Amino acid sequence: MVALVRGIHGLNGALRVEVLTDRPEARFKRGATLFLEGSETPLRVIEGVPVADGPGWRIRLAEAADRKAAEAFRGAYLEALVPVETGAPGADSWLWHEVVGLAVLGRDGEELGTVTDIYRVAENDVYVVHGPRGEFDVPAVRDFVVSLQPGDGALVVDAAALDLPPVRPVRPYRAPRPRKGEATRSSPGIALAAAEVGLTAADLDPAPPAHPAPPAAPVPAET
Repeated sequence: MVALVRGIHGLNGALRVEVLTDRPEARFKRGATLFLEGSETPLRVIEGVPVADGPGWRIRLAEAADRKAAEAFRGAYLEALVPVETGAPGADSWLWHEVVGLAVLGRDGEELGTVTDIYRVAENDVYVVHGPRGEFDVPAVRDFVVSLQPGDGALVVDAAALDLPPVRPVRPYRAPRPRKGEATRSSPGIALAAAEVGLTAADLDPAPPAHPAPPAAPVPAET
């Protein structure tokens, strides 16, 4: 997986893509071959340029000659055939167990969570992060990862580029409302205040008054 088509640019069928590879210059160069996710039909790149005012690239495919044809690619993932790398990790490579558990920080030092899992999509690792903003994925590419130093115990990411949701507000705790007739007994604050002025529990919660006995029936006079 090397790109996600986010939109269409202009009338000549250019695709605005989110980069999911560390090698966009190679994957999107003129003459490169791409595939729609799950398809074996090749797509030939005729132009690829980075977006000057933001992350991402604009690419043109021979199979999308105009805007109408390009609309069919909107929201699609693009894949590339890449060689499988083998061997021990190099100076800038780490094993998964070295990354899982790392703290994830924003550029400004905001604590975004912890890496809880990793999975692989085509040639890239994707870090699963759980934190105050919920669970989100971080593709291991330069557009999103600022620095990764397991030795320092941190993964620094570009939160703006990831377009993360806002921090979920913490709802204040609200005690359950007492049932009718139990307000005094279930309120320790009231009981404490009463004790300070010398009142007892009986004063706060007196027994219900006894109902008076019904009057006796009149006795008929003897004749």
